[in-house]
Amino acid sequence: MIGLLGKKIGMTRIFNQKGQHVPVTVVELGPCHVVDVRTLERDKYRAVQLGFGDIREKLVTKPRAGHFKKAGIAPARWVREIRDMDPESVKIGEALSCDIFKEGDRVKVTASTKGRGFQGVMKRHGFHGAKASHGAHEVHRHGGAIGAHTDPGRVWKNTKMPGRMGGDQQTVKNLEVVRVDTEANLVMIKGCVPCPAGSFIIVRKG
Repeated sequence: MIGLLGKKIGMTRIFNQKGQHVPVTVVELGPCHVVDVRTLERDKYRAVQLGFGDIREKLVTKPRAGHFKKAGIAPARWVREIRDMDPESVKIGEALSCDIFKEGDRVKVTASTKGRGFQGVMKRHGFHGAKASHGAHEVHRHGGAIGAHTDPGRVWKNTKMPGRMGGDQQTVKNLEVVRVDTEANLVMIKGCVPCPAGSFIIVRKG
């Protein structure tokens, strides 16, 4: 498993060799420095800890600052572990760039969806709503009855109701890498990914 940390820049479109219009998401990937490695002998699992993004030193806690100092790198804004990445293939302090991806690769993207706050059932779950006439009064966007009979006499768990929408971690698989710009550390992925522009993102092969 190979992956990098990055940031979503936004969406645009490009034209392939056939002249077809392809919508793409532009992602800034790397350079990511190796902060630490996890081994089976010491940590009981295999992973590589990566850091990405600049941050002011005054915003870094002393324990985390010491962690970066031990690795010999500058503090990073985001630190995440990529599981099942071979620890022996990298060295602590090494910088990984987007050249590990190439056009045609299939990747999976993990990010947090756009938070939309407290929403009703029509927007959150796609309910149709009530009638617009024939006695309907101030219930046009309501969800209807949620109660049951005397038995069980309660509302079932996981009933679709209004509530907080978005802001959840989501992974989209089998996305295609369309173009890689190693000079600018940009990777263009076909289609959309689940987060707003400027958000933290993890892109992994497989």
